[in-house]
Amino acid sequence: MVNLPSPAIAARRVGAVPQAVRAELQRALVDPRLPADTFTRSSGDPGLFGPGSVTWQIHGDLPSMLVGGMAALMLQALHPLTVAGVADHSAFRQDPLGRLRRTAGFVAVTTFAGTEAAGAAIAEVRRVHGYVHGTAPDGRHYDANDPELLTWVHAAEVLAFVRAYRCFGPRPLNRQAADRYVGEMQAVALALGAARVPASTAELHDYFVEVRSQMQAGAQARTALAFLVNGAHRCPVAASEPAELARGLLVQLALGLLPGWARSLYGVRPPLPAERTALRLVAGGLFAGLRWVLGPSPVVQVATERAGSGAAGPLAAVS
Repeated sequence: MVNLPSPAIAARRVGAVPQAVRAELQRALVDPRLPADTFTRSSGDPGLFGPGSVTWQIHGDLPSMLVGGMAALMLQALHPLTVAGVADHSAFRQDPLGRLRRTAGFVAVTTFAGTEAAGAAIAEVRRVHGYVHGTAPDGRHYDANDPELLTWVHAAEVLAFVRAYRCFGPRPLNRQAADRYVGEMQAVALALGAARVPASTAELHDYFVEVRSQMQAGAQARTALAFLVNGAHRCPVAASEPAELARGLLVQLALGLLPGWARSLYGVRPPLPAERTALRLVAGGLFAGLRWVLGPSPVVQVATERAGSGAAGPLAAVS
């Protein structure tokens, strides 16, 4: 396991971290290729989900999405065919910032933009996936448009986002709301070409029981994990000591979100009770400060205005 950040040091730095990373986060997560009117055009169109959805609620919270996104990458890498495609075709080692922007941009557009823009983003991913195919180290053929692989990537992402929001989100997320989220997110997965997409948390659980025997922590998976954990990519928000501390904390929190079987495959021990408590306390302070500094998401604000003032607020789903 990666060395845990000292809770005492972390606590002293919590107030400084949000200020240190604010500009860098905004720079890192905004895809410059997106047209300026991406989230404002198509007045009255709620998009694929709309302001009253649980998807807007979860995806609108940046801190928990950062942790969930990192955990999703760690989990996705355990599929030998998925990680082979990433290793062979992705420029994440040479251009981690670009990949981060593209991934964050896709999630933002499919969540908060109008239906036409969301559909265009999905079509673009399907087009790019058409070039991603090859042979994995074990001799098996892989294809990024394989419906089963698309389901794996989707399920890992959804599980990670649900776990992250439950642990670190600003509001409780009950079972009913979590079921709604899993069901809502089917729309993107099915549009991408996935098959047998889980529609509830129970189906999501059953899916992982079914497929986890296929997962391996081979050389490519361990390389991907080391890349994320060791900071070899020098995360773009790690421009100062407080920001680097925050990056290390995000790594530890993401590792803690992995299912036990996934941690076992990687050979990562679960945090001790005292470590878990310390991490949660530090994360709570950090994320509260980050939300305060960043303020309301401008994307959510303009998307809500575009969808129409009569739509229910995004937090209605947790009641």
